[in-house]
Amino acid sequence: MDVIVTGSAGFIGCEVALRLLARGDRVFGIDSVNDYYDPRLKQARLERLRLSDQYHHHECCISDAKALDAVFRRAQPQRVIHLAAQAGVRYSLQNPGAYVASNLVGFANVLECCRQYGIEHLVYASSSSVYGANTHLPFSENDNADHPLSLYAASKKSNELMAHAYSHLFNLPCTGLRFFTVYGPWGRPDMAYFKFVQKILAGETIELYNFGHHRRDFTYIDDVVTGVMLVFDRIARPDPAWDSANPKPAGSSAPFRLYNIGNQHPVELLDLIALIEKSLGIQARTVARPMQAGDVAETFANIDALMRDVGYRPDTPIETGVNRFVEWYRNYYGV
Repeated sequence: MDVIVTGSAGFIGCEVALRLLARGDRVFGIDSVNDYYDPRLKQARLERLRLSDQYHHHECCISDAKALDAVFRRAQPQRVIHLAAQAGVRYSLQNPGAYVASNLVGFANVLECCRQYGIEHLVYASSSSVYGANTHLPFSENDNADHPLSLYAASKKSNELMAHAYSHLFNLPCTGLRFFTVYGPWGRPDMAYFKFVQKILAGETIELYNFGHHRRDFTYIDDVVTGVMLVFDRIARPDPAWDSANPKPAGSSAPFRLYNIGNQHPVELLDLIALIEKSLGIQARTVARPMQAGDVAETFANIDALMRDVGYRPDTPIETGVNRFVEWYRNYYGV
């Protein structure tokens, strides 16, 4: 089928597009290739996609409604996977306007294009950060997520609410995916595991916030892409058991679903450092720091719903994933 993938120069977006191409779909990629992190890495990802004549790239910002509409009009896609966003918790403290433009205005533009062009299924990226101040573990899609701790988290929660409104008003099938700390080859340089490898190889000191006791449900990229594809192929339907007198957030009387995509095995940062040290054969220099504003102490995904509904089974151990990332990093950067 013909599929639009927004954020196709991004970490998850590129891998999802590659998986679609591998199975014979035609992909229309949208990405602004901005400089939030090194655009050369984004261009290198795009070169992998351009090896296929079934990939068609469009460089534009999703916040530009006219430009986005032009891509939809040209592509006439059956389905959309929306992964473009301004990412990063800490950056949202410095540049909140970027999150409003991309994650709110941009997402509204995507929803409107999906409505206008009769898209049969919109799959979009949410985030584990929506759980915010909630400390009930593991996080379930039916837990309260009304207390975000950063503007980034608030924007992702807003996306879920906006998607539900369009699903209800226009019968637009929407599935939101709450990603839990995705890692692996071709990853994002602003992520902790990427910075750790970079700094260890450079002989620089790593700052360990929350004194290294953060725990994250690290989820390997291949497992994440498999989950995205399983959901993509299962068009969201109304939940026949949904009760308006006792509403659960993960479903609706509209064609709307929310799922966690995680690994269900949280890892403490100190343990992650140890695995990276072992893979590199170099000992890290570290300094402990207190918790940063906007951070949460632990993420831990309950993935029962995704396992039940689409057969999702993450199977990449953290040791394997770290070794694969380190191997890629050394090859890509020649170190």
